[in-house]
Amino acid sequence: QVHLVESGGGSVQAGGSLRLSCVTSGVTDNSNYMAWFRQTPGKDREGVASIGNSGVATYEDSVKGRFTISKDTAKKTLYLQMNSLKPEDTAMYLCAVRMPARYLRQPLDSYEYNYWGQGTQVTVSS
Repeated sequence: QVHLVESGGGSVQAGGSLRLSCVTSGVTDNSNYMAWFRQTPGKDREGVASIGNSGVATYEDSVKGRFTISKDTAKKTLYLQMNSLKPEDTAMYLCAVRMPARYLRQPLDSYEYNYWGQGTQVTVSS
């Protein structure tokens, strides 16, 4: 059974940094695509960053140069380093994984993923 547990969220001022973690269990293939999404009330879930085979990363335009996705396969943990945070980054951040592993045509689209964590809240004040 797959479980994803996020942590690391919190409240920061604009310009600050946070590092989110997603500890996984039951993910049996290191080649799985994994991703971070964010969601605010009344809006669709938005893909922020994904990482696929060979560590290839994809980012949503508004976070390029500020966010970095990475994973530690030994620790079975996905990370999202978020720098230069802006108030518009405020959201619930969720990690997701696609299993079984396959190539994803749209790695930032939520429909590509079938396992989700509960999320961790990030609040950025101006």
